[in-house]
Amino acid sequence: MGMWSLGIGAVGAALAGIFLANTDMCLPKGENATLEHLEDADLRSTTDDSKVIKAKSLWEKNGAVVMAVRRPG
Repeated sequence: MGMWSLGIGAVGAALAGIFLANTDMCLPKGENATLEHLEDADLRSTTDDSKVIKAKSLWEKNGAVVMAVRRPG
């Protein structure tokens, strides 16, 4: 009987590990950026490092879509 319970426990642990590795139940949820935070962001040019504008200036006169991505590290 001891080998059966050990085998069932190993299979259960393997199934639980596979389930948790493929779901995001234990990961922290990301927060949505607020408009106040996005409009205050500094945007730098990829060609001219000295050129910096505020994100709000993109949509003051006409519409614009801004995507903010933060990489880890």
